Formats: sequence, C-alpha cells, structure tokens
Amino acid sequence: MTGTQKAAKRSRFLVMLSVVGPGMIAASAGNDSGGISTYSVVGAEFGYQMLWLLLLMTVSLVVVQEMAARAGAVTGKGFAALIRERFGLKLALFAMVGLLVSNVATTTAEFAGIAAAMEIFGVSKYLAVPVAAVFVWLLVVRGSYRNVEKVFLALSAVFVTYIASAFLAEPDWGAVAQGTFVPSIELSRDWLVLAIAMTGTTIAPWMQFFVQSNIVDKGLTIKEWTYAKADVIVGSVSANVIAFFIIVTTATVLYPRGVQIASAEDAALALAPVAGQYATVLFALGLLGASLLAACVLPLTAAYAICEAFGWESGLDHTWCEAPIFNGLYTFAIFVGAAFILIPELDLIRVMILSQTINGIILPFLLVFLIKIVNDRRLMGSYVNSPTYNALAWITVIVAIALTVALLAITFLGLG
Repeated sequence: MTGTQKAAKRSRFLVMLSVVGPGMIAASAGNDSGGISTYSVVGAEFGYQMLWLLLLMTVSLVVVQEMAARAGAVTGKGFAALIRERFGLKLALFAMVGLLVSNVATTTAEFAGIAAAMEIFGVSKYLAVPVAAVFVWLLVVRGSYRNVEKVFLALSAVFVTYIASAFLAEPDWGAVAQGTFVPSIELSRDWLVLAIAMTGTTIAPWMQFFVQSNIVDKGLTIKEWTYAKADVIVGSVSANVIAFFIIVTTATVLYPRGVQIASAEDAALALAPVAGQYATVLFALGLLGASLLAACVLPLTAAYAICEAFGWESGLDHTWCEAPIFNGLYTFAIFVGAAFILIPELDLIRVMILSQTINGIILPFLLVFLIKIVNDRRLMGSYVNSPTYNALAWITVIVAIALTVALLAITFLGLG
C-alpha cells in the first residue's frame, strides 16, 4: 500500500469517526424504560407470537431514520423547521403539539423507570423521583449532560446480557423462527395495545427529530452521507437486536410459567440464567441508566424542535430571559413527568406501556409530514425517496393507523 493510499484510508477512517453518533445514540436512547418494559411484557404475555412484528418494524425503523437523516444532510435544516417551511404555521402547530404530548408521555415513562429501579434498592419513589428530576434538570441546565452521557450508555448496555440469557435459557429455536417469520394476529385488546406500544417504542416520534437535528448540528452534508447512513442503519438494527432478545428471553423464561410482569422485579427474573442472584440488581442498574439517558434527551429534543419550528430563541447557553419558551418547555417536560409518577399506587409498568401506546398513535401523523418532505424535489433535489422507500414508509403509516382503528373499535364495542 502506497503512502497516498494509506493517507486516503486514514482520512476515510477519520471522517467515519466524526460522523458516527446520531444514529447510534438515537437508537440506544430508544431502548429506554418504556421500550424495555414493552418488550418484556410482549414476551411474558404472548411468548414468541409477536416477534414477526419486530422484524417488520426494524425495516420500518431503518427507512424512517434514514429519511430523517437524509433530509437533514441535504437541506441543513431540522425536521421541525422543514414542517413549518413546507406545510405552514397551522400544521406545524399541530405537529409540535403532537411531539410535546409524545415527549411528556415518554418522559413520564422515564421517571417511572427510575422509580421502579430505585424501588428495587429499597428507595421510595417519593424520594428517588424528585431527586432524579432535579439531577436531570441540573445536567441539562449546566450543559454537563454530554460529560455523563457515556456513563448512562454504559449502564444501558447492561441489557446486552439479555442476549446471553436467551441462549442460556435454551429456547425452542424452531418456535422462535416461526414467531419471527410467520405472522400471527390476535384480535384482542391486549394484543393490539402491545402492538401499538411496540410500534411507538421501536419507531418513537422523537427519534426523527433527534437524528435529523444531530445531523444538522454536526454539520454533516450529503458528502458524508455514506458514513452517516451506515451509522443510522447500524444503530437501528443493533437496537432492535437487543429488543429481539429481550422478547425471546422473557418469552422463554416467564411465558411458560404464566408470570405476568407487574413490576421491575418480574422483568428482572428473565436475566436469572446469566446473572443468577444478581439479576435484579443488574436489571435495576440498566433500567436506571436507560431512564436517565432518555430523561435527558427527550425534553431537550422537544424544546429544540418546537423553538426551531416557530423561530424562538433556543440553546442551553441562553438565560431564562433570553429564551423563556425553550427553558420553560424542557423544565415543563421534566417536572410534569416526574410529578405524575408521584401519584399514589400508580402501576409503573402500565404507565411505561401507555406512554409507548401514545407514541404509536401519534407516530403516523408525523410520518406523513416526513414522507411529504423527502419527496419534495424543491427541498431534496435528486435525493427524494425511491419508490421502494415510499412503499415501505406508507405501509408503516397504514399499519400504525390500522392498529389504532382496530383498538378503538374493539374498545368501543366492548370486545377483547
């Protein structure tokens, strides 16, 4: 290899390092408390039956995240700004209200995860949640979140142990394959709620805003698109590999015993094959890290997106007087989410699943905006969607809407 070839290879490697991040972080933060709880309940209640949905959602996640990232690389603008530019003020307001509702619901789930994790260590939620809310708020305000992001990611990585647990639990791999590749639908309220929750946690609405704004913030353009696209795809697939093994593990360990997940301790039982007596502690640490990571990311994502949409001042370096709406929005999301969890006798697991169900209901409306944007040649030039991408994106929207309509029909008809 010549000196010129070595220099070119080194240059490509440095470019790749500078690009990696948005896709991986978005996907990692997506495996938050709501996601972990949803996937655990799916396996415990329906065994391997819903794995095929996760396979389809992985394809949809890759398509959706790639579209959002590509729009950021081509236009140099965030998703919220493009909604305002392309659809006008009224529809931008509608989209931002949807994003705010989704983010507050999911932030609430993060504090439910923090409460559940700390209760395992014997700490009351009435102490843990207020302390965590102040801690997260101070991290955001002082701009020190980036310094501890790697710690939260490391704690969240505990859920990689589900992969080992799945193999040690010795599942019926033939049944796993059947659940993954052979669709099975049950028209019951519980099945539909979990299907919508899986959609909402796998393709969370906030993730499109997050990945696109990060592409823009890093100054990535279409010139670096090969590496940025790889980051998005690898992040999406790796996150759902973890989700797959969470379902396989709980389906193997809990489903045959009829264990209904009503607490974090129940979900931790599935880690017993690899962690033994330390399963509960290990699960609690992972849940705490995942919840804290997402509790930092989500309120900021909403605050930046909403201020971007309406041209308001934003940024952590701005005072309350300089950016009152930005500061107010992330403070509102953090403390409203924390306050809700302090309601006595609240079912924390169900709160986490409900938040993801809300995401699944809101998701198709935001995806319609995204699909329209990435098919606008005025904005995207030659980088508009291919027919295949459009087909996959619209199928995702139609399925998400169909699940919601079916759930409402069953609910109002008193079936399931």
